[in-house]
Amino acid sequence: MTKFIRLFIGVSATSLLLLAMAGTLAHGNDRGEAKATIGGAHISIDYGRPSLKGRDPLKMLQPGRVWRIGSDASTTIESDKDLNFGGTTVPKGKHILLAHLVEPGKWTLVVSTKPYNQYGPSAKIAEVPITLNEASDSVETVTIQLAEKEGRAVIEIAWGKMRLVASFTPAS
Repeated sequence: MTKFIRLFIGVSATSLLLLAMAGTLAHGNDRGEAKATIGGAHISIDYGRPSLKGRDPLKMLQPGRVWRIGSDASTTIESDKDLNFGGTTVPKGKHILLAHLVEPGKWTLVVSTKPYNQYGPSAKIAEVPITLNEASDSVETVTIQLAEKEGRAVIEIAWGKMRLVASFTPAS
């Protein structure tokens, strides 16, 4: 009887471990992180890094829709101080970042309380314009950079030849 109980516990523990691992391996894309300290605010962005695999990102995104900026789990921004996105204060903590393709060539960066597949206007905390640039070089996997320029936080999202650039500041 004791051997049976030990066997049962061992098999159960192994099964639980395999189930837990399956969730993390389901999609297989790497995660990336961009960090910067701007105006005393420690800011980090966590995102999934899908590969192009020959696709054109601008053809995959539809006007009027939001993009989760990456893959798998939501792209998040976390700060230990309040941030200012276009005159709107975003409270310190962790929030979801989305890119909204308003119409061809017109983008906005959205700070949201909900992921892209549950997003609606009531989930929007703040929104700022994004500039779309085309680079001569192509980036195979989504890469986000966060840097300080003249007291502003500048976020650049690169995928393929697409470069999306937006900025915000620490709140006063």
